[in-house]
Amino acid sequence: MSAFPRTLRVGTRASALARTQTKTIADLLGPAVEIVSIVTEGDRSSAALTEIGGTGVFVTALRAALIEDRIDVAVHSYKDLPTATAEGIAVAAVPSREDPRDALVARDGLTLGELPAGSRVGTGSPRRAAQLHALGLGLAVVPLRGNVDTRLRKVADGELDAVVLAYAGLRRLGRAGEATEVLDPIQMLPAPAQGALALECRADDEAAFAALAALNDADARAAVAAERSLLAALEAGCSAPVGALAEIAEDDDGGAEVFLRGSVTAVDGSDAVRLSATGPMTDADGVGRRLAAELIADGADTLMGSST
Repeated sequence: MSAFPRTLRVGTRASALARTQTKTIADLLGPAVEIVSIVTEGDRSSAALTEIGGTGVFVTALRAALIEDRIDVAVHSYKDLPTATAEGIAVAAVPSREDPRDALVARDGLTLGELPAGSRVGTGSPRRAAQLHALGLGLAVVPLRGNVDTRLRKVADGELDAVVLAYAGLRRLGRAGEATEVLDPIQMLPAPAQGALALECRADDEAAFAALAALNDADARAAVAAERSLLAALEAGCSAPVGALAEIAEDDDGGAEVFLRGSVTAVDGSDAVRLSATGPMTDADGVGRRLAAELIADGADTLMGSST
C-alpha cells in the first residue's frame, strides 16, 4: 500500500454490519486509519426504503462527508450505490467479494420448501418479495426493515416464520451458522452487486487512490460492473425487482470471460423474464447492456412498469 500523507479517515454507516465491513477494510489499510461513523437518513427512518428514496439514502450522507473533506474514504455495500456517477467522487477499489447469495433463516431449521403454505416470511427487498411470490409456495411475504439483529429476532420471537437476507451480511457478522438454507441463484437471483463493497474517494485525491489500489479485486470489479451495467440499462433503481449475478471464468482461448445471468420479476410473481449472456471480461459493461436489451425485448420493461 502506498503511504498516505496523514491519517486516512474512513467513513461508515453506524450499523453493526457497516462497522464490521469497514473495520475489515481499515485493518487491510494499516494502522494509520481513523474510522468515522456517519448517520444516514436511511438509518434514522423506519419507513420502507421505497418511501424514502430507495437504498441510495444510505449513500448520500457518506458522499457529502467526502465532498466536505470530513472523510477520505467511504465504505459502501455496493448494491446501495445508485448507478449514476456522482460528480467529484470515484470508486477507487472493489475488494474481494463475499458470497453474493441470499439466505433463509427460518424457525425449526426449516428450508424454503419445507415452510408450510401461509408462513410469514419477512424481507425489505421488492426483488426478494417478487421472487418469493414467483416460487408459488403460498408464502405470506411481510415487509421488513431493521438491522440483521432485529430481523433475526423476529424469527426467534415467533413474530415471523422466516426472513430472507443477504448471506454476505451473516458471514461478515460471524452468524452464517444461523442460516437454515443458502438459496440457489436458480431460485433467488441476487441483487446486482450483492456481497460486494465499493470504496469511494474524491476523484482528485491521488493519495487516497494509491492507498486503496492494493485492495482492488479485478474479477470482483468486472463482475459487479456487468451486473450494474444491466441495472443501469434497464433504468431500474436499487429497489426494483431486478436480479443479476456475474461470474468470471476462463474462456476457450485462455482469457477471462463474464457469464451474466439477469432477471426481472413482476411484483406479484405472476411473470418473469430470465436470460443470460457471456462476453470478454474486458467488456463487462457491454455484456450487461446487451443482456438488458435482450430482457427488454422479452418484456422486462412491462414487468418493471407493473411493479411501480
